[in-house]
Amino acid sequence: MNRVVLVGRLCKDIELRYTKNGKATVDFTIAVNRDYKNAEGQYETDFINVTAYGYIAENTASFCRKGDMIGIEGSLRHEVYETENGKRSKDYILAEKVMFLSSKKEV
Repeated sequence: MNRVVLVGRLCKDIELRYTKNGKATVDFTIAVNRDYKNAEGQYETDFINVTAYGYIAENTASFCRKGDMIGIEGSLRHEVYETENGKRSKDYILAEKVMFLSSKKEV
């Protein structure tokens, strides 16, 4: 089973793009706070990369802005690709649902 559920804040405004085939896509990062303190007594934050396609990408780009709290449900993906400097890899969440929870100005 590969299911991921996250709640966090958008790190920057989302830019909608389209693939060569005309499919909408967005890549964005959310800041997810950990719910425990580290040795210095501070909460740490994880920055999680997210990708969405189709109407989910269009809606997210239309309605969400930097600082908004959103919920993501999807699956963890691991991608390996070739560059001039050799093989690279990245991990990200493929969003299957995006929930708009609150805007930054509401908090």
